Amino acid sequence: MTAKKATSNRHNARRAAVQALYQWDLTKQAAEDIEKQFSQIHDMQNVDRKYLRMIMAELPGQASELEASIKPHIGREFSSLDPVERAILRLGAFELHNRQDVPTKVVLNEMIELAKVFGSEHSYKFINGVMDKMATAIRSAR
Repeated sequence: MTAKKATSNRHNARRAAVQALYQWDLTKQAAEDIEKQFSQIHDMQNVDRKYLRMIMAELPGQASELEASIKPHIGREFSSLDPVERAILRLGAFELHNRQDVPTKVVLNEMIELAKVFGSEHSYKFINGVMDKMATAIRSAR
């Protein structure tokens, strides 16, 4: 597999994760059930399924800690955010905390792109600001 294809597959895994996390947030279903359903319904040919499975297996158990690392940077209650923004910020915080192999710039760019695709018209600006502050706080602490 070429590096470009692997990058694209990882991007597609993040896209799928945002959708699955959105569903998890709204329905409170078990994350592994959502990931299985998602895999049955959607074309997963160009998705890094291992990465998606890892996100859905680990992120929900860390949700409270991730939200605590997001809260200082949003200026309001986490629960008041749009569900799409919550999903993207949780995913971004998860990668910043747990995936040191993923460069900070990649995490930020991916979350901004996801906000452009799934968020409201200007939510990518909000995501950009929050992710930038969060990245500085999380990654510089390491």
